[in-house]
Formats: sequence, C-alpha cells, structure tokens
Amino acid sequence: MDTAQPSVEELFAPHSPAFVADPYPAYAQLRARGRAHWYAPSQQWLIPHYADVSALLRDRRLGRTYRHRFSHEEFGRTAPPAAHEPFHTLNDHGLLDLEGADHTRIRRLVSKAFTPRTVENLVPTVRRLAAGLVGGLVARGGGDLLADVAEPLPVAVIAELLGIPEEDEERARLRPWSADICGMFELNPSEETARRAVRASLEFSDYLRELITRRRTDPGGDLISALIHAHDEGERLTEQEMISTCVLLLNAGHEATVNTTVNGWWTLLRHPDQLAALRADPDGLLSTAVEELLRYDTSLQMFERWVLDDIEVGGLLIPRGSEVALLFGSANRDPARFGTTADELDLARSDNPHITFGAGIHYCLGAPLARVELTSLFTELLHQAPTLRLAAEPQWKEGYVIRGVEKLPVEL
Repeated sequence: MDTAQPSVEELFAPHSPAFVADPYPAYAQLRARGRAHWYAPSQQWLIPHYADVSALLRDRRLGRTYRHRFSHEEFGRTAPPAAHEPFHTLNDHGLLDLEGADHTRIRRLVSKAFTPRTVENLVPTVRRLAAGLVGGLVARGGGDLLADVAEPLPVAVIAELLGIPEEDEERARLRPWSADICGMFELNPSEETARRAVRASLEFSDYLRELITRRRTDPGGDLISALIHAHDEGERLTEQEMISTCVLLLNAGHEATVNTTVNGWWTLLRHPDQLAALRADPDGLLSTAVEELLRYDTSLQMFERWVLDDIEVGGLLIPRGSEVALLFGSANRDPARFGTTADELDLARSDNPHITFGAGIHYCLGAPLARVELTSLFTELLHQAPTLRLAAEPQWKEGYVIRGVEKLPVEL
C-alpha cells in the first residue's frame, strides 16, 4: 500500500479547476504539515497559518517591493521586460506596491483626500444604486447576480467618487480595464495577459491624465479634485501618483465588492439554515454576516511579499531575495485562530479578526467603502428578493489569486 503523502505541488494546484473550486481541504493539509512550504512552480514559500500570515503582513523585513532598497541585480532578480513597462509604471506608483518613505508620504496625502467623510457622503448614492440594481433584477424575475447587480455597483460608485462624467464613454470601460490589469496579479501570467494589462494601463492612464487636466481648471467635489489639492508641508502628489491611486481604488474596490457579493451569495445558498436565519433577522445579523462572508470564502486568496532581510518561519530560514505567498484563504480558516468551527459558516460569529483586507501599513484603504457597498447590496437583496434561489450551478473562473465565479444565475 502506498502511504506516501502528496507533494506540495500536488496539494497546492492553483491551475486546477478542482483546487480553485475548493482549496480549503488542501490548505488544511498544508497547515498540518508545517508553517512554510517551498513551491517550485512559482519559486515561492507558501505560508498557510493565520499567526504567521498576520505577523508577516506587519513585518518590515518584508515588502511589496524591494526597489526602495535594492536594484534588481542586488536582489538577484531580473527586471521585467521593457514591453511591460506601462503596467509596472502604473502599478509601482500605487500605495499597494510602495514601501518606505514614498508609501508613508503618499498614504498621508491620499488620506487627506479619501477621508471618512468622503465615504459617508457616498452612502446615499451607494444605497440608491444598490436599490435600483436589485429592483431591476427582481422586475426581470432573476438573472445573473454577478453581471446584473454585483459588477455594476462598484463601477458606478468609483465613477461617482472620481467624478467621471456620465456622458464620458470611458465609464463603460472601467470594468474591462480593471479586469485586464488585475490579470497580472495571478501566478505566472501569460504574455497575452501582460499585453492586455499593458494596453489597459495605457488607455486608463491616458483617460485619467486628461480628466486630471480638466479638474485642474474646473475642480469639483470629486476625489480627483481633492487629490490635486491635497498637500502636507508643501508636498503634493505627482500626476502619476494620482493616476495610480485612482486605478488602485477601482481595481481593489471593484474586485473585493464583486467577488464577496457573489461568492457570499453562493455560500448562503449552500447554507439554507444560515440564510434563513439572516432573512429572519437582517438587522441583527447583517453586520456580522458580512464579516463572516469576507472570512469564509475570501476573494483574495494570496498576497505576495518580498523578503528584504532573512527571516525564520517554523524553524526554516527564508533568505533575503525570496518571495513568500501569504495564503489569506488558509489563514482565514485556521482553527488555531477561529476554533473548531473555522470551516463552518457562522453568520453570528463575533470574534472574527479575518485578514481579508490585509494588515499593517498595506491595510486596504478602501475597506470602509467596500463594507458600505456590501451592506447596501445585501440589505436590498434580503429586502427585495426574499425568495432568491439558485437557477444553475456556477463555474469558477480560471484565476486563483483573485477568486470568483463566471456568473451566478438566480431566480425568484
């Protein structure tokens, strides 16, 4: 009898449809086998435990980039192809991929423009848009929850936030631009994926550059106008930093809201007792329910960091120049933090420090807005569509890092 354990490569199979559909049993095996695992196909160390993921997110010996301290050569890495430069120019000037003094400066300036009041002022708009989208779904007797409800809301909200005029045809291109750019965050993206990301980066940047020019002469109450005027001790954001900030808000906010809404309803429809409890007491359960759905099946399964100085995880030395893959999906199901019910859906779970929005200096700046959008959508679906049910089994998209289904057909 062959009792050999499956290899890490057999367990962790991000290009396998079966793994993408349900990675959680594999995560449990990875946690049982250790705290760090070398994964040769992507040349990364997989980190599956909550305590380690949480600690490393806050550890300044790691970073989203190494360029603030090392050249590519000094770090033992190869510079990206010149043809990919438009994507990297856009990505590398955003908060998510900056470290050190640049990150501190830009986050401080962005925070002066993207304030709690900014989010508060958007609440009526978000609620109105959510009510209208759900109302349309109900009037049609059902449809695709993803395309008809989940996708349009964050795109409309970010357009409102940035002050993109309704008559600008680019409003319709926000979603495809976001999808093409986010393709580069998957493991080992193809050259075709890179070409699409480069094209979207150029087109979106050109449009935002033109919009920034308009706002310099005709400012409004939108975020772009606020970013233009944000200053601190004489410091201001460069045009590229403003562009990268706007794109990051679209990409991060869009993916979180869309996939959490759809993955969340797919989860609820597979847990009828929990869904019935939520429908019976939406006011009492909704706030903890949203957090639990963010934890239970997070849309961002992995977050990568470079090792800037040697670290040790579980007795293993991970040297400078390595890359770690922090497995958010595994950490959020770790019994060491969430107890024996870690793999169970509990919409009333009160002790729920999930890491879906990250931690440390890269904690998601748009998390409050994402929560407003999610709460508004779930409120309207529970209120207007109390008999919502699945019309057909969904299929998962190929992507693993940003994980979601192709569509979610529902009926009333």
